[in-house]
Amino acid sequence: MPQGATRRTLLQGALAGLAAGGLTACGAPPLILPKSAVTGTPARGGTLHIARPAASAAETLDSASSLSAYEYLGAIYNRLVKLDVKGKTVPDLATEWSSNSDATQWTFTLRAGVSFHNGKPLTAADVRYTIAHILDPDTASPQAGTLSTMFGPKDVEAVDDRTVRFRLKTPNAEFPSLLTAYQCYIIPEGSAKTIGKTGIGTGPFRLESYRAAGAGAVVANEDYFDGRPVLDRIEFFSIQDTSARVNALLSSQVDLLAQTNMDNATARVVTGSRGTTVARVPNAQWYTIPMLATSKEFQDPLVRRAMKLAYDSDTLLQTAIQGTGSGGWDNPVPPNLEARLPGHRPYDPEQARALLKKAGKDGLRIPIYTSAYEPNLTPIAVAYAEQVRKAGIDLTITSVSSDSYYTAVWMKKPLMVSYWYTGRPVDQLLNQIFRSGSSYNESGLSDKRLDEVLDAARADTNEQSRRAKYQDAQQMIVDNGADMTPIFGDRIVGLSDRVVNYQEYGFEFDYVNIGLKASSS
Repeated sequence: MPQGATRRTLLQGALAGLAAGGLTACGAPPLILPKSAVTGTPARGGTLHIARPAASAAETLDSASSLSAYEYLGAIYNRLVKLDVKGKTVPDLATEWSSNSDATQWTFTLRAGVSFHNGKPLTAADVRYTIAHILDPDTASPQAGTLSTMFGPKDVEAVDDRTVRFRLKTPNAEFPSLLTAYQCYIIPEGSAKTIGKTGIGTGPFRLESYRAAGAGAVVANEDYFDGRPVLDRIEFFSIQDTSARVNALLSSQVDLLAQTNMDNATARVVTGSRGTTVARVPNAQWYTIPMLATSKEFQDPLVRRAMKLAYDSDTLLQTAIQGTGSGGWDNPVPPNLEARLPGHRPYDPEQARALLKKAGKDGLRIPIYTSAYEPNLTPIAVAYAEQVRKAGIDLTITSVSSDSYYTAVWMKKPLMVSYWYTGRPVDQLLNQIFRSGSSYNESGLSDKRLDEVLDAARADTNEQSRRAKYQDAQQMIVDNGADMTPIFGDRIVGLSDRVVNYQEYGFEFDYVNIGLKASSS
């Protein structure tokens, strides 16, 4: 390292060199990265250092909150059930579950011998209390909107210490999957006022220290029901600036960058540096271009259809993120989920031009909003704008400050680029983002026919025909919806090459099996 140089200046210089060499986000050659992190047998023990973005002083360890400290949750808590990589609901604190014949009543059996970190045995009363806390309007939990439409606090019964029963207002054959949300981690009965600081759960690690928006640490739970974790300890550090987090990795101050999706140029620097590498999480980023259906620009379904036909998802995937993901083709269900509708819509810019002319919007000119909030938003906006020119659509790239993007632009401007993390079960994904009136409905489109299909799917207790109904809903979104899904991107996670067995799904990694390589000394 030259005298006076810093890791930050070296990183900036390397990125500038890549850009000068033609390796910018759009039009770069293919990015060759490892398909997954290093796997193997790690050394027992050790401390993993994680850098995460700084949050507000209101950050909390209460998982039900919209301000929860995500990186801690999977380490210290468990849910009743969780999702596997195929989107299937599998056991966590519950070992089995069943419903009555019309899926209006669901009964869960808890594991025996599980205790919270303070020694209190887990019982059905804790589950009942947790759900009531989520549904409490004062908690303002994002998951309350999903669950409160189906039942109230009084509809959750602790039958005995190991049995909890939910009585639903309407049938829902996919109900267990809705309890896999990260807001549904189980907390001890009576702990709502203190859980945000104490973090008492049943998870593989117990809280040692925590400061909102600051540093913290967790240590191994020796009595974890699924076996003691490999690591002894995990330390968390809050670093606001993305470049500073990357530099902390390059200088071996941290081992893992949480909640940081690298752009391709930065990934090249990390993979080309000694002691660091990346992990790819397939299709972990769900990118959307919502068209605000209440705006004068996109009230007409002909215009919305034209905006879709005017671009090719596979070409945009290569141009914007160099093929590190999958084409979306305006279907919001990720390719790895079994419930995804096969095939994709046509690409026809001439038909798009004809539809715009029919709608009186020939030569449509509008801004498309983007931000540095997430590194791939702007490359996607640029690639999309370039493609739709063939249909006579002229989009002006308009960048907005990261700190105001999701307050001043989201669900307010006619056209923008947005993103979500995948990992939602198909029922929650379709109902939470596309149902009429949902607070997460980015486009604001109200489609009563879609709502009816989603209701019919929930009421269908036959797995095969229920899946067909969810696929019918996907086809309706592709054909008539106001949301475009251009691509699903692989999330690129920076980590030390000492890290072994990094595996992630739904933005939560495997805290039990992750570890560090044995020292060569």
